[in-house]
Amino acid sequence: MATRAFDDWARSGRTIEVGDHRIWMADFPPLERATGDPVFVLHGYPTSSFDWHRVLPTLRAHRRVVVLDLIGFGLSDKPDQRYSIEGYADVAQAVADAAGLTTVALVTHDLGDSVGGELLARALDGTLPFAVSERIVTNGSIYMELAQLSAGQQMLLAADDAPIDLAAAGIDPGEGFRRGVGGTFADPARADPEELDRAWEFASYHDGHKMLARTIRYIEDRRAKESRYTGAIERHDAPLSVIWGELDPIAVHPMAIRLHERVPGSKLETLEGIAHYPMIEDPTRFAAALEGALG
Repeated sequence: MATRAFDDWARSGRTIEVGDHRIWMADFPPLERATGDPVFVLHGYPTSSFDWHRVLPTLRAHRRVVVLDLIGFGLSDKPDQRYSIEGYADVAQAVADAAGLTTVALVTHDLGDSVGGELLARALDGTLPFAVSERIVTNGSIYMELAQLSAGQQMLLAADDAPIDLAAAGIDPGEGFRRGVGGTFADPARADPEELDRAWEFASYHDGHKMLARTIRYIEDRRAKESRYTGAIERHDAPLSVIWGELDPIAVHPMAIRLHERVPGSKLETLEGIAHYPMIEDPTRFAAALEGALG
């Protein structure tokens, strides 16, 4: 039985048809007079757009905000197929088109950073149908040689690119999922159990957790085409703000420092005592950083 939080979030948006699949998106109007371009948010792996629910009021204070669940995640369809960064970007582009977005402030996290990199590459190629006026990048594997993949991520990458049923092997997938996500927090023992439960509820919807060995293949794409994705993040001329949890055990802080150094005029805000999921670990501080970056 779905929780109230799950149902409320689902009702806040709608599904659209993208190819043969249904993609969930939500379009939130500004709470007060709009003073900037709409914010387009791309979530991370292995969670969903719900990650952002506690900072949404700040994001939409003076801006329209559009969020989505990438295919294979959250409330979107989770087909048994090969997933890719290009495929995720196609879905994001379709959502932007459905929302009528022409210019956006692109806000990304984790996997979303890579998908954002592909969108920026398309912009540099002259094929992206909307403009990116400003960018916020947070806690994602921008530079793969610096990434410290968790044991769980390495296990999934080592598995076949196919559905995986841990329950059939006598392993509790929910427990493993919560432990994996919580393990990216600065203090896993203090990870909010309710937030981890909701993350699992969205991940396991329509048996999406069985697709985790498939959806993680974006890391293979990152390694194969890093010059395209990271190169676009470095070269795109929209103002860049880098907001980073200092204690991230996977997308380690030196990534943020390197990105800041390679993009002239970029801003770097380091969130001390916070790790990979700043929007969940300390939404108040993260919201303040977002507010400062978005003006």
